[in-house]
Amino acid sequence: MQFNELNLNKPILKAISESNYDGPTLVQERSIPLILNKKDIIVSAQTGTGKTAAYALPILQQLFHKQDASKKGKKIGALIISPTRELAIQIGESFQNYSKYTNLRTSVIYGGTSIEPQKDALRKGVDILIATPGRLLDLHKQDEVHLDYIETLVIDEADLMLDMGFIDDVSKIVRLCPEDKQSLLFSATMPHKVVMLANSILKDPERIEISPTSTVAKDVSQVLFYVPKPKKIELCLHLLRNTIKGNIIIFRRTKYGVDKLEKTLLKNKYKVASIHGDKSQNLRQEALKQFKNKEVNILIATDVAARGIDIIGLDSVVNFDLPNVPETYVHRIGRTGRAGKIGTSYSFCSADEKAYVGTIQKLINTQITIENNHPYPLDPKAKPQVHIKQGSKHRKGRKSEASKKNKKRWY
Repeated sequence: MQFNELNLNKPILKAISESNYDGPTLVQERSIPLILNKKDIIVSAQTGTGKTAAYALPILQQLFHKQDASKKGKKIGALIISPTRELAIQIGESFQNYSKYTNLRTSVIYGGTSIEPQKDALRKGVDILIATPGRLLDLHKQDEVHLDYIETLVIDEADLMLDMGFIDDVSKIVRLCPEDKQSLLFSATMPHKVVMLANSILKDPERIEISPTSTVAKDVSQVLFYVPKPKKIELCLHLLRNTIKGNIIIFRRTKYGVDKLEKTLLKNKYKVASIHGDKSQNLRQEALKQFKNKEVNILIATDVAARGIDIIGLDSVVNFDLPNVPETYVHRIGRTGRAGKIGTSYSFCSADEKAYVGTIQKLINTQITIENNHPYPLDPKAKPQVHIKQGSKHRKGRKSEASKKNKKRWY
């Protein structure tokens, strides 16, 4: 199928052809006709399947007749809710690209940055609004955002909204929109709470499932290293020196872990940037820009900060810390091995992460290749480290002998 078979108009088709797309992806082929027919849909599709265009193109088509409204007379016709700032910005860029031959205006609002420029953009008139939940509710409270004319509501990455505790905010936003709106829900996985949310807001939805999460990209070679936890940094340096080349994302579970590894790699003269939730929006954007522009070739990230970000030409993914949720492993390694290229994932497993390997292999229905030939092997008998808080050897409320001796008496 070609894009011109999907009933899209010439200005949108011209923008698509300039984006060098061969043809619609499966999720686009199945979603666009349903959205144009005003159907509610629930879509299970991973990052990298082209789902942003799957809703952006039909939304632009539906709002096309409103493009010539005066700037001040514009009303928000489509609202896209995104869980993270990075993803919101990325969605905004997609809408800008696809709408460049129209007069439709797109605006992106998110927290962690000044609110005034966002208020100014909204006052100038907006057709399509992309927003993170917290900032949207803030601006609505301040009477800067009006959702009375929403025709289409998109909830993107619904499972991540759930993980980040935004489900209540999303429910509030849904109630602020008109009853007769069209609702589109996209999610990489479908946990029970996401299904419940979908049932509460979608009217007789069509379901679309593209590559269920248990399928791993066939072009990704997976390697597993058993290594003692304290030796993970040494193993990482060893592999960067001898094996792993090109553009790399390294995933760590915590912000502290990201910062610690970044310092070590910088000290060893590697070109590194990092993103995590405690970094300011400007720093996160700068890190992504450096990575995309090839100024650095290693990006260290937590899952939440990196979710939904599409990076082209990624050679390898390193799971420095194995995720305790097996679907997260699938998301991580699915970032490489795209567009016919071969990618590699390297996973480091310490004694206390062994159980995660079992659940991951069960989900992907594949035995991950174990690499034993490296300088820091884990003793097969090694037990998980148990950290026991050391208590005082003295009874509560009693002074130590040394303390008694050193005490100066006033008499």
